[in-house]
Amino acid sequence: MKIVMFTNTYLPHVGGVARSVSTYEEEFRRRGHEVRIVAPTFEDAEASTENVLRVPAVQKFNGSDFSVTIPQPGLVAEFLDKFSPDIIHSHHPFLLGDAALRAAWTRRLPVVFTHHTMYEQYTRYVPLDSEAMQRVAIQMATEYCNLCTHVIAPSQSIAELLAQRQVAAPISVVPTGIDLELFGSGDGAAFRRRLGIGAGALVVGHVGRLASEKNLDYLARAVGRFLAAKPQATLLVVGSGDEEDAIRSTTTEMAGSDRIFMAGQQTGRDLADAYAAMDVFAFSSQSETQGMVLAEAMAARTPVAALDAPGVRDVLSDANGRLLPADATEEDFATALDELTRDRGKLTRLGETARQSVRGYGIEVCADRILQLFAELIKHRALRRAADYTAWDRLRARLEVEWNLLSQKASALAAAVVSTDATRSQLD
Repeated sequence: MKIVMFTNTYLPHVGGVARSVSTYEEEFRRRGHEVRIVAPTFEDAEASTENVLRVPAVQKFNGSDFSVTIPQPGLVAEFLDKFSPDIIHSHHPFLLGDAALRAAWTRRLPVVFTHHTMYEQYTRYVPLDSEAMQRVAIQMATEYCNLCTHVIAPSQSIAELLAQRQVAAPISVVPTGIDLELFGSGDGAAFRRRLGIGAGALVVGHVGRLASEKNLDYLARAVGRFLAAKPQATLLVVGSGDEEDAIRSTTTEMAGSDRIFMAGQQTGRDLADAYAAMDVFAFSSQSETQGMVLAEAMAARTPVAALDAPGVRDVLSDANGRLLPADATEEDFATALDELTRDRGKLTRLGETARQSVRGYGIEVCADRILQLFAELIKHRALRRAADYTAWDRLRARLEVEWNLLSQKASALAAAVVSTDATRSQLD
């Protein structure tokens, strides 16, 4: 197959969507498929190559680490015409997501959209953030889903939410695949030595983008309580973002400056080593669609303590870790960490259980399911395609997709004033 993926975040950007795209890109190519990526330029990113088209973009939009693309329809069209794809895979419902729809509709190709993110949780990155803007984000994503051939939800929780939001396009649940072998073979002792963490220390870990929507203020205070009561315990944070200083400050105030280690962004083997260096993984975000870092931690045999939330509950339970109520207090969370880590032997056995429970999240399994979906959509669309596709047909398709995109945005803007079925449906 010849696959093109459109994404607003891609390497060297570090985040769940960027990692998902690069992981599947590698796996699809390993299996002999041809893959092309359309993504924005980023700081320190390589220039466009035969396989990756870098679209000009405004860097660090509104103080974030995201890039906002500058429309270049001719550039994208030339790149795709040269490749002649079989299917389009979109990873965002705006910016380059619009370009993905244009590419698919004007070429009569199936377009698959993966709903990675609860977009209403990220409106703080745009001007005029408000509840009205959150409704706009929800409606825009819902309308976008309905312009696609098929939608992939990374968890059953999100699939159910999309159905409640009146998504009419077919939905398949396929988690973001992870490299089980990589995350199961990390060298935790080496990572501890590198940071100066004692071999006998009890390490509470966290991995992720350090942003306010991740509920990190709660996490820092909850773990701070645990550290204050456990002199041998430390906190290891892997990631970077605006909340880095706040996490350090809170932990230092509650337990001392020598009890926290900030490792920055880690990828590949270094990330696997970081997970292996942790005795328990702490997670409090309630804005996830899947919580990929939970599966990675569990694949590394690191038990997880987390707050109940969609995406989280799909992978975590009290049988393979500790799933706390969404309204658990910071003291409740600290107590759960204490109960999990009190018996090291039991903690080790729980880690093995955790690893076995995420076998279905392996990249091979997830890639199989996506490639099978792609093949079915390509076959179905090929049967419907006319033998000859005239310039007039292409123009008509272009006008149709532009009208639909305009209608999508009009509907989203209207939702700022009048609530809809989509905006009334919220994560539980």
